[in-house]
Amino acid sequence: MGAEDEPVRSIGTDPAAFTAFYRAHVDEVTRFVTRRVADPQLAADLTAEVFLAVIEAAAGYRGAVGGPRTWLFGIARNIIAAEFRRSARERRAQQTIAGRRLLDSDDIDRLTARIDATRRVRELHAELRALPESERAVLELVSIDGLTVAEAAAALNIKPVAARVRLHRARRALRSTSSRSFQLVIDTEVAQ
Repeated sequence: MGAEDEPVRSIGTDPAAFTAFYRAHVDEVTRFVTRRVADPQLAADLTAEVFLAVIEAAAGYRGAVGGPRTWLFGIARNIIAAEFRRSARERRAQQTIAGRRLLDSDDIDRLTARIDATRRVRELHAELRALPESERAVLELVSIDGLTVAEAAAALNIKPVAARVRLHRARRALRSTSSRSFQLVIDTEVAQ
């Protein structure tokens, strides 16, 4: 834990530190969310939830491989996974989602454009659902979100060796069943 961790730890108590952190990362978090969610209202809500979770978790930040970006992706991934679980429970109970924050037409247009731009990625995510969650998570973070294997391991709170094994298994499983364009995505890896 070093002095470079102090600005992140102060996010929960220093509005200026939070504002700077938010401005530095909001676009990246929004892209992360819209690659996984097609509803503009839900994408906006989840992005906001990520930053609320950041405020709550900031005091416990102890540094991470890849720094605050990796830590933030881990939080975003947990928020999105929790939402998917919640939505599945609601669908089973045949309840409608209520209480969403209303967006103005400019917000909806911007989010709709981002969602349209990431349509193919969401289709690829649908193909990934056949993989076990642990393998899929590493593959998504490395091949789609651009993290290194070490950063993905840190975001998932696992050892880098375990992340490499899971990544290898996921790629092997998908190579035999996926389209050629999908092969380019699963074989892409940020330089280690």
